[in-house]
Amino acid sequence: MTSSPPSESKRRRKDDQIEDIPNESSHPQKYPLVVFAHGAGANSSSEWMKRWKDMMGKALLAVDVVTFDYPCNIAEIYVNEHLADLSGGKKGAPPKAEKLVDYHLGIVKEAAAKYPGHPLILAGKSMGSRVSCMVAAKGDINISAVICLGYPLKGSNASKREETLLQLPVPAIFVQGSKDALCSLDKLTAVCSKMETVSEVHVVEGGDHSFKIGKKHLNLIGSTQEAAEEEAVKSITKFVRKVLGEL
Repeated sequence: MTSSPPSESKRRRKDDQIEDIPNESSHPQKYPLVVFAHGAGANSSSEWMKRWKDMMGKALLAVDVVTFDYPCNIAEIYVNEHLADLSGGKKGAPPKAEKLVDYHLGIVKEAAAKYPGHPLILAGKSMGSRVSCMVAAKGDINISAVICLGYPLKGSNASKREETLLQLPVPAIFVQGSKDALCSLDKLTAVCSKMETVSEVHVVEGGDHSFKIGKKHLNLIGSTQEAAEEEAVKSITKFVRKVLGEL
């Protein structure tokens, strides 16, 4: 399990003495703890994961952003399913998600024990977002919200993936690319409208499953990949702050 250290307080000089300036919140105990799960075919050390870990950690003033790797022998079934979904090829039997859920929950409980009293946020990329929702649905630990980055609504067990969201007991925000082959925005919006909890969708226009936007589309809208990702992080931050009662 890997994690990032809490951000340090800013410092200023006054009468030749250095004093601490609190970060944006005057209540450090409100700094959220984020447990961030990777997607299929990658791990916590991928450049994508490291970049989003850094962006979310800074924007949310997280006390920590904990990342980890699923056991290879368990996650492999998800990789095969993921590739089949993308290629439109033959679908295999639905993977046994419970194996990932139990492992994931163990990581979450370990992290929460390290930072007692801090709001707990689960975040995940694709497969990691799906399992994060399953962990939240178990109700074994108090979770404030779930951040789904590219939720894979399409799949060989699409109805079960939809059911996972309908059973979600905590607020969730979905960041989805408009060209994501694994998630129809219309379908996701329809599912969100049926969810009993608070939900929100942020669309990365022109983005694929990992929010990558083609150069032609970027030129057309006169923007950059970095700007699109920054807007997504702003939406995540605003959503989390509302959930935590800071807005």
